[in-house]
Amino acid sequence: MIPNLEAVFGNRTAACTLLFLQNYGSGHANRISTTFGIGVRAVQLQLQRLEAGGILVSNMVGRTRVFEFSPRGTTVKHLRVFLEAELEDLPSDLIVKYLRERTRPRRTGKPLVRA
Repeated sequence: MIPNLEAVFGNRTAACTLLFLQNYGSGHANRISTTFGIGVRAVQLQLQRLEAGGILVSNMVGRTRVFEFSPRGTTVKHLRVFLEAELEDLPSDLIVKYLRERTRPRRTGKPLVRA
């Protein structure tokens, strides 16, 4: 996706996972892998590594483990500032392609209008 972020975080999976969580606030492995076209297992391993390092926390929502940034620690706060700056500098085609999915629910019975 972005070579400089991949170099900073070590690999594409880590960079995409962190950008996804910064953009949406929380997420699970399957949604992250679907968004970026990365294997689910690679994303799961990255999420586990980041959780073990204290960067992320998780909780169960039904049978799905949902991850978000840890609210504690100054390192996480500085990392989020860095990620937000990187999100602002991403090319618009990448933002539209990867980071602008609809997250709000639709009203039941509302017709789907395609542009």
